[in-house]
Amino acid sequence: MIDGPYFVLTVLGVLGTALVAGVFCGFSTFVMRGLATLPPAQGVAAMNAINVAAVTPPFMVVFLGSALVCAVIAVVTFVLWPDEGTVELLVGSALYLFGSFGLTMVANVPRNDALLRVDPATSEADAYWPVYVREWTMWNHVRTAASAGAAVAYLLALT
Repeated sequence: MIDGPYFVLTVLGVLGTALVAGVFCGFSTFVMRGLATLPPAQGVAAMNAINVAAVTPPFMVVFLGSALVCAVIAVVTFVLWPDEGTVELLVGSALYLFGSFGLTMVANVPRNDALLRVDPATSEADAYWPVYVREWTMWNHVRTAASAGAAVAYLLALT
């Protein structure tokens, strides 16, 4: 069984990745659905406001802190190569670092940046809003599953 500081790191990994999964799940299951029902001008304006609010310290500490913890767990696992939980620890780290953090950088953030450049009062907003909602939400489903999978993998490493 994992113990000592390694145990604490893994518990932090479970908590951080599960918290992020919960935030992403909330967005996928009801926030984006609610925003999608708004007229495009209101939806674009609301999502842009949410995207600005998301990069404040409370969420970023959890999101980036989890990435840091996952990276540390991966490095420590490669260095120590424990007798138990190695596969689960590496899978958990990969799921979060690539499937959640990495995907955020290559799929969701670019869409957020593009939405920020759209004037909500234009026909461009009318055309782009449904595409944005569909694509952003699809990638968010993947981030949700990856973050939840990371939490489960870390939890399994503890057993």
